Amino acid sequence: MCEFKVYLGGEQVMRDVVYAEERGGSVLLRTVLGEERLVEGCRILQVDVEKEVLRLARSS
Repeated sequence: MCEFKVYLGGEQVMRDVVYAEERGGSVLLRTVLGEERLVEGCRILQVDVEKEVLRLARSS
């Protein structure tokens, strides 16, 4: 299973993420263990499966 490290502005905000969904200016993240976090004021910028990295960017 592919588990992502999630970065926002160069800072790691979460790891072991298996689900990400944009929700009206926010991104919902969920880990393999079911832990959820809503990161507000951002969007998904890049998904790199090979490196298991998901990058977020602040919404303008």
